[in-house]
Amino acid sequence: MNKILVCLIAALVGAGGVLPVSGQELAGLAASPVIIAPPQTALGRTIKAGLSTAYYGSAKDGAAYSEAQKLYFFYGSRHFEPIWLDAAPNGDVTFSEPARKILKLFEAAESEGLRPQDYLTPDLNPVGAKGDPLRLAALETAFSAAALRYATHIYSGRILPQSVSAALDIAPKKLDEASLLVQLATSPDPVSVLSALEPDHPEFLALKAALATFEETDLDRPTPVAEGPTLKPGMSDPRVPALRARLALPPVDGLVYDDALVEAMKAFQGSLDLEIDGVMGPATLAALNGGVPVTRADILANMERWRWMPRDLGTFNVLVNVPEFRLAINRDGQEAYTTRVVVGTPRNQTPIFSDNIRHIVVNPYWNVPSSILRGEVAPAVLNNPGYIDNQNMDLLYNGSAVSPWQVDWTQVSTTNFPFRVRQRPGPGNALGQIKFLFPNKHDVYLHDTPSKSLFARSFRAFSHGCVRVQNPMEFADALMANEANISRASLEAMFGSSERWVNPDKQIPVHIAYFTLRVDADGSLKSFGDVYGHNAKLIAAMGLDKPAFAPEIIAEATPVAELSP
Repeated sequence: MNKILVCLIAALVGAGGVLPVSGQELAGLAASPVIIAPPQTALGRTIKAGLSTAYYGSAKDGAAYSEAQKLYFFYGSRHFEPIWLDAAPNGDVTFSEPARKILKLFEAAESEGLRPQDYLTPDLNPVGAKGDPLRLAALETAFSAAALRYATHIYSGRILPQSVSAALDIAPKKLDEASLLVQLATSPDPVSVLSALEPDHPEFLALKAALATFEETDLDRPTPVAEGPTLKPGMSDPRVPALRARLALPPVDGLVYDDALVEAMKAFQGSLDLEIDGVMGPATLAALNGGVPVTRADILANMERWRWMPRDLGTFNVLVNVPEFRLAINRDGQEAYTTRVVVGTPRNQTPIFSDNIRHIVVNPYWNVPSSILRGEVAPAVLNNPGYIDNQNMDLLYNGSAVSPWQVDWTQVSTTNFPFRVRQRPGPGNALGQIKFLFPNKHDVYLHDTPSKSLFARSFRAFSHGCVRVQNPMEFADALMANEANISRASLEAMFGSSERWVNPDKQIPVHIAYFTLRVDADGSLKSFGDVYGHNAKLIAAMGLDKPAFAPEIIAEATPVAELSP
């Protein structure tokens, strides 16, 4: 019995405080007098006996004592009566009205993207519990555990982000479990109490709506355009009639990829944020053929990731969606500004987390990260000490700059490299002219770059982990919209050779996210490649069917490695 009630303690007690009532003041509650109401039923007496053993048998000032005390006070204020069970005059036991309403919610869990079997466990069966205090207490425990499990799943997800990847630096949101149980037990509408826990972001709600109609959706796609060579203006190709039909152009005689088809292709590319060149290369062909088809598992995985997101993203915030290679500033739920970004390679992944932009640095130094120092800079310096000056860098030893020509490099190796290296401000600085800081353990931030060519590509995962912004000064101007004394003009006036720090009055939430599905304004789903494999791993962790088509990333070409974060 004691074991069951210890489980009850673990399931029911959260971070919330006890319910204060007038009466006897007990140890541990300096100014919180409570009344312990005597049990009035056999089940109440059984529950009190078990809670008393746990409460008075625990060492004071320990976590177990604190938990047992809270639970003892909680049930004591209600005569130690159960929350979820009712007893009929003949002794039959049934679920209470709040419990029956919650059971219906469990049965409909699939509409929330959850699994009914996670909550409707064999333990939730009152048959045979009549007259058996032990089984009644176990039944009470099982229902509380199921209710809290459901609440946790709709509030913060059912998969721990770090179990998918260490790059998902997301702390699950915590529920006040004790307070929630009080609400559920006393509310005339416990379903609304639980429903209020789910994300209220429009994209989550749109995904939920898409899930509800997914089986009814016509998933038949047009006949794919055949594979073939890259198609450029003026070329002839047997696929031209199919392309004209796909892009809603009238049929014509001949197989020439003419100007009308080129312009229609540019419009299509622009609608999907592809490189707008009118050329039908591999990425454009994949997009024409629908890319990776959306599966039910994709919808569920993206709903799960929305549950991982902070409850409040901020009325004015920055959202970087890694699979989309895009950044957006949102104001009151609407996009106020957007631009392309370059993110980390699959080997050097941009971590997924939320923070606050606190500083803007103009003419920044670039302190070379240790991984780049060991893997790229140190070998280059050992091969040619002039590399330091050629790259406009400083070689630092114990915080002071030293000349690379005064170092005995025969005593140094890539594994024994006692120097730090930083790149001075200037046109060739890897961070460009400006960076946006949200200090974090990953040393990741948003920044400018002198390498602009990569922004024209459809696939843009080429950095060492930081996020490069295509139009950093436009972004800075939009970001500082709420700052009276900071603007694009004031920041550009600081351009020069000296590093300058600017501290906005208000910190701005920034969310580096990973959504492979986004919802357009018209409600249609837009799919993006699983650049780091997080989506496939989450689908596996959730026990969902493997997608019928594996996620596919098409890069036009792999660029030459750059020395840049």
